[in-house]
Amino acid sequence: MNTIRFYIIILLVAKVGLTSAQLVTTATVNWLSIEQALKKQEKEPRKIFIDVYTDWCGWCKKMESTTFSHPVIAKYLNDKYYAVKFNAEYKDSIVFQGKTFTNQNPNAARNAHDLAVALLQGKMGYPSVVFIDEKSNVITSVSGYQQPQGLEPILSFFLLDAHLTTSWEDFQKTFKSEIK
Repeated sequence: MNTIRFYIIILLVAKVGLTSAQLVTTATVNWLSIEQALKKQEKEPRKIFIDVYTDWCGWCKKMESTTFSHPVIAKYLNDKYYAVKFNAEYKDSIVFQGKTFTNQNPNAARNAHDLAVALLQGKMGYPSVVFIDEKSNVITSVSGYQQPQGLEPILSFFLLDAHLTTSWEDFQKTFKSEIK
């Protein structure tokens, strides 16, 4: 009898562990290029969320593996925003708001692309996220690593245009998280 109970407990623990692991590993953001997001925005206006990262940034990698893989965050970004992943050291030119942005020295190590500089208003910290409205205007950028619990209210704050009428402090007081 004790052996049967033991195996049932092991099976239940394995099932719960597998379910939790599946939730984390299957949650992915459908990342777009800036060009793809802008093209989609023309047909169906939506805010754009840009993850500005570099290949050498450890906190960027951590944010990718923890925050962006969280089921609530991935779903929010996929359903509500056009999510863009932008390497701040991108080598090619990009047209944004009718202006061509380039990397002035694409062969140099750690040289920022002009679009990254513009989006982050010269405050070159990684990771950073940028919020763009439905008319392709930059709303703001937020610098630094964000855990899922910290990013979720920020996503909601800008999606709902609460930044136009409410202080961040007041918004946080009434925000209801979906993250348990």
